[in-house]
Amino acid sequence: MTVDAHHHVWDLSVRDQDWITGPELQPLRRDFTVADLAPEARAAGVDRTVLVQTVTVAEETPEFLALADAHDLIAGVVGWTDLTRPDIADELARLRELPGGRYLKGIRHQVQGEPDPNWLLRPDVRRGLTALADAGLVYDLVVLPEQLPAAVEAAESLPQLAFVLDHLGKPPVASGHQEPWATSVRSLAALPNTYCKLSGLVTEADWKTWRTEDLQPYTDTALDAFGPSRLMFGSDWPVCLLAATYDQVADTARELTYALGAAERTEVFEGTATRVYGL
Repeated sequence: MTVDAHHHVWDLSVRDQDWITGPELQPLRRDFTVADLAPEARAAGVDRTVLVQTVTVAEETPEFLALADAHDLIAGVVGWTDLTRPDIADELARLRELPGGRYLKGIRHQVQGEPDPNWLLRPDVRRGLTALADAGLVYDLVVLPEQLPAAVEAAESLPQLAFVLDHLGKPPVASGHQEPWATSVRSLAALPNTYCKLSGLVTEADWKTWRTEDLQPYTDTALDAFGPSRLMFGSDWPVCLLAATYDQVADTARELTYALGAAERTEVFEGTATRVYGL
């Protein structure tokens, strides 16, 4: 039993993914559906997933909730809504009343694209994050290493909200450097309301030449900082396909955590995500 705590889907006939630009990302410029994912996931031993937002468009979240309602594979949705809207609490309640609304587990914003490194600390954003906590939802952090200090400050100031760091905070795997990423990750992990996804590493490495050994130091840092009970596996499919197949990503995650005991591995591959997202 494995939970994939992080994947996406999109249909370009419904909405363009305007971030897919240039020849390097061309393999992603097609539709990726639940029907595409299901056989890949099941072949890798995955029986439940968390579907995560891709674009800052309000219509995407209701679509994802409907997908979760229609597909047993999807056990939870991390959607998007404007955290700064004055009626954020009402909007979260509205989303939960939609078809599939019970699958709404969290909200994510593309903080990595915000020019303000302290976006998470803005008063209007903080008010939105407080509303998430009041609603019993989780906040997924998609940030660059230089934005981690603000994430630490935000998580420290909102101990009632669970923060989940996507993709280990995007460490500079391709360069082989760890600092200042490692120090910031350890600061975040020192807070008990923070969690981390073992996801997205293959696309932070050299897409063509990466090896498991390249990813090991970053995984070891995250494991040491968060511990297995606060770390969860995610494929980042289909973005991962730029560097690896779904099966390769799952196998690599198992290799990276090989030294753990059976109970600890169960936490990483099932327990943490099930508990944090209430799957």
